Amino acid sequence: MQDSDYMAQAIAKAREGIERGQTPFGACIVRNGEIVALEHNAVWAEVDVTAHAEIQAIRRACRKLATIDLSGTVIYSTCEPCPMCFSAIHWAKIDKIVFGARIADAKALGFSELDISNETLKRLGPSPVEVQGDYLREECLELFRVWSQLPNRLAY
Repeated sequence: MQDSDYMAQAIAKAREGIERGQTPFGACIVRNGEIVALEHNAVWAEVDVTAHAEIQAIRRACRKLATIDLSGTVIYSTCEPCPMCFSAIHWAKIDKIVFGARIADAKALGFSELDISNETLKRLGPSPVEVQGDYLREECLELFRVWSQLPNRLAY
């Protein structure tokens, strides 16, 4: 599998989340070509503001691998991780973030985003995590378009 396959999995998981009344975010963690965790945002389902797709995926990966050290992994996220998620990615020692849409895109939909890019967090941290943005951006933005047309959508 390639980067595009893993991001496609994150996008599909985000669509599943949308169908379940959640927000348009998905994340996939991969190690050595194997998907370790694949999750969508569950903030409303779990009544937990920290249940972002990336956090959900990190939690699942840590449990599956029985460690908090996720060195050697890559996380694919349909949207640029927020500062909370970036910090968790850094603490988990994930090697690389590959994301589609940007924080500003989520903010434009009404999400209470802190408009601080991953590149800024990486630089100010400093953090060794590699950051690759705008990957399959249009496909990830389509998730936002689908979600924004729902009459019962809830941002946070």
